Amino acid sequence: MDFQLDEEYRLLNEMVNKFVENELMPLEAAVLEREALGGNHELTDAELAPLHDKCRELGLWGLDCPAETGGADLPAIALVGVNEALGRTITPFTFPPDSPNLHMLLATANEQQKAKYLEPYARGETISAIAISEPGAGADPAGMTTRAVRDGDDWVLNGRKIWISRMDKADFTIVMAITDPQKGSRGGISAFLVDRDTPGLEIARKILLIGGHYNYEIAFDNCRLPASQLLGVEGQGFAPMQLRLIVRRLEMGAWCLGTARRALDMLCDYANQRETFGAPLADRQSIQWWVAEIETRCHCLQLMLWHAATKQDAGGDVRTEASMIKLYATELATDAIDWAMQTYGAMGMTKELPLQLMAQRVRLMRIYEGPSEIHRWVLARQRLKKNA
Repeated sequence: MDFQLDEEYRLLNEMVNKFVENELMPLEAAVLEREALGGNHELTDAELAPLHDKCRELGLWGLDCPAETGGADLPAIALVGVNEALGRTITPFTFPPDSPNLHMLLATANEQQKAKYLEPYARGETISAIAISEPGAGADPAGMTTRAVRDGDDWVLNGRKIWISRMDKADFTIVMAITDPQKGSRGGISAFLVDRDTPGLEIARKILLIGGHYNYEIAFDNCRLPASQLLGVEGQGFAPMQLRLIVRRLEMGAWCLGTARRALDMLCDYANQRETFGAPLADRQSIQWWVAEIETRCHCLQLMLWHAATKQDAGGDVRTEASMIKLYATELATDAIDWAMQTYGAMGMTKELPLQLMAQRVRLMRIYEGPSEIHRWVLARQRLKKNA
């Protein structure tokens, strides 16, 4: 299997790395200061505007959007390097639009929905959110209780959703709901497009998270939607939702690779400079073993990402690979950051270094898009079933 990038994609990856170094890393000091003072981690509108202008100038917009919407339609193998570069910085930025919801829309939207939702989203004119998890269901979609009931030409939504990003800014939200309780996740879950300010949709609360992040809980109280707001086929919302999760899990894997390599760079730089008891930290066996461990596991993750991306580009099913990558990558990044913190000693505990924000971000990733324990359970169940 050949993992060599075409010259066009190699040059793109170089451009993205320069963008991260020249445009995003200089903003880290401001991000760290805001978080240290109890603020959120987001960039301000004044910081985002020139970044978006630069993205348009360089062609770093809609990288995996279809060509008909003005996107670059990049293959997954090219996006591995793009997302790895973004993972090297704590500056919270992704090249617009955010990919996972885009892919779900591409797989399900009809022509009217493409014109109203997909195309403006791909152009960066709108913001989307997705509502999957529920207060009592968590990572188990079979436990979903939010209902959508057909009433004439309308659907009526009732229930609650939680852990939703960007809900305060979203122009529309993709909402997963039960339309056939008897079938549940096997033909009874549907997706709906819910516009901002739709009557019956209420933001119940803002939930503050570690690292300056935050999510929302929302409620639906007889939220009435026209039949045209059904996304895809009734009862067939689970598979497109899984596609969306796969895209995010592969992104997370590449982000974690970039984060782990940033932590390794910091560890090595400090170990070569710092002396203890008359010798550089770099001479200590414990440091050397951490370096070797991170370097080896980064190489393994790189190969896992390339393999999954190549398989996905060939039209293959990468659900299993995405679970392995999400599990392996988040635990690798956790260890790499922790060992870098340990190498820095007391300095590693300060809010002056990016390590603490890196650690908090990766800790969240071990929960988002399925916690590590769920992925282990699913992977083990699949393997045991194969031999049953």
